[in-house]
Amino acid sequence: MSFGNDPAVPAHTAPGTSLTAARRARELARTVGGPAVDVLVVGLGATGAGAALDAAARGLSVAAIDAHDLAFGTSRWSSKLIHGGLRYLASAQFDVAHESAVERGVLMERTAPHLVGAQPFVLPLTPLVSRGQASLAWAGFRAGDGLRSAARTARATLPAPRRLSAVETRHLAPALRGTGLRGGLLSWDGRLTDDARLVTALARTAAGRGARVLTRVRALELTGSGTRVRDELTGEEGEIRARAVINASGVWAGGLVDGIRIRPSRGTHLVLRSGLLGPLPAGLHIPVPGETNRFVLVLPQDDGRVYVGLTDEPVEGGVPDVPEVPESDVGFLLDVLASALDVPVRREDVAGAFAGLRPLLDTTPANGSASALRTADISRRHAVLTSPDGVVTVVGGKLTTYRRMAEDAVDTAVAAHRLGAGPSPTASLPLVGAASPRTLAALRAPHRLIRCYGTEAPAVLALGAQDPRLREPVLEGHPVTRAELLWAVRQEGALDESDLLDRRTRIGLIPSDRTTALKAAHEVLGETLGSR
Repeated sequence: MSFGNDPAVPAHTAPGTSLTAARRARELARTVGGPAVDVLVVGLGATGAGAALDAAARGLSVAAIDAHDLAFGTSRWSSKLIHGGLRYLASAQFDVAHESAVERGVLMERTAPHLVGAQPFVLPLTPLVSRGQASLAWAGFRAGDGLRSAARTARATLPAPRRLSAVETRHLAPALRGTGLRGGLLSWDGRLTDDARLVTALARTAAGRGARVLTRVRALELTGSGTRVRDELTGEEGEIRARAVINASGVWAGGLVDGIRIRPSRGTHLVLRSGLLGPLPAGLHIPVPGETNRFVLVLPQDDGRVYVGLTDEPVEGGVPDVPEVPESDVGFLLDVLASALDVPVRREDVAGAFAGLRPLLDTTPANGSASALRTADISRRHAVLTSPDGVVTVVGGKLTTYRRMAEDAVDTAVAAHRLGAGPSPTASLPLVGAASPRTLAALRAPHRLIRCYGTEAPAVLALGAQDPRLREPVLEGHPVTRAELLWAVRQEGALDESDLLDRRTRIGLIPSDRTTALKAAHEVLGETLGSR
């Protein structure tokens, strides 16, 4: 796998990948009312940004729009995991499991090794886990390792699962209750530095290939030949014409194309401060009491926080822009934690919470009863559907397989509209910041920055050398600096405080931290955008 020139210390960003307010204005002006592009993508989550990159990498002209921001919807609310498909083996979805394992390997070894690394997990064998359940879980982890092998992911990338003694288990997870602990099972999976950072990298890589990435542009109605849009910053409306249209708007897909029925499933996570649970060298799989194959994950992060999730509950009614977290979800997750941890976690210890809606395709008959089917039972296979007037909609799936979903959607659009394009090259196309592990290890920058920015980490760090104020943390106790906010405005298309705090960084996951950081975000925006 080649990473281009693979420089040890790049002096600047890849040409053409910078997303700025000025670039947005220029490209919006030439796109609305201008000549038709080959492909218009609606939605800039992982799948939409992936489709924009896929189409642009095939040499097609591309415009990609979103009513809000990059990763505004489901793609910022995940567990930040790149799964190898073990869950799907348990439900006999062997093709989905294999596809997940393959796509995990693509991200970890080819396209985004700076953003996706190996994450160890411990499943503690508490008194609530029977020996039969333990044997079943161990067989599953061995099968998951078989998936890794079948996907040709190197052993050096993902180590083998193994059994742990009770002492080893407590060493990797000191917060566990020691009474009755028989040991543990160690397994490995892929973990993203952050899901919204993946989307940002996809969008910038697409921009580097010529795609016009336009946030704050709302599609008012879709047809097979384009869309009427509104610039959400000015209120002005106009037309974008296209030879092919891909609807990748996730849980909102049915609102743009008739006949698409989405059955959203809510996945809730709690956000804890890491000091509450003490050191966590590994994540945890905590079995849900009374269920055979369901776990709550405890996921340590690099920013002094821990995520605990997740739920899988059906959502009825309209789809909100930002889903609310019900107290029933919070209570469920806290109860599962209490079943295994020696450290009490109370409601007042929950610093924040977030919920995402999975865009599952409702395949029940239109006159049938969907309520009898749990969302946990709905297949995670994705679907590519073409409307009578030619709009291609991609729904379902999961974050891990965004690239394959995007490829299938573009394949369908190319075939349906007879666009001149070859096969997708994205399985071997490095994203902005990607490099070989050897090169990443040689970069002169903190490990956390490398995990966020890859080969661009030294450039982010260099901003602080130009202005000492930029080296200052945005808020006490959190590692993000003002330099990272400035970088987000200059390179990553951030337009307001929410873009900076809720997506380019994840400070906003804890409301009190967000409030404290607002002043710094406002100052950086004023100094940057106001000077242009």
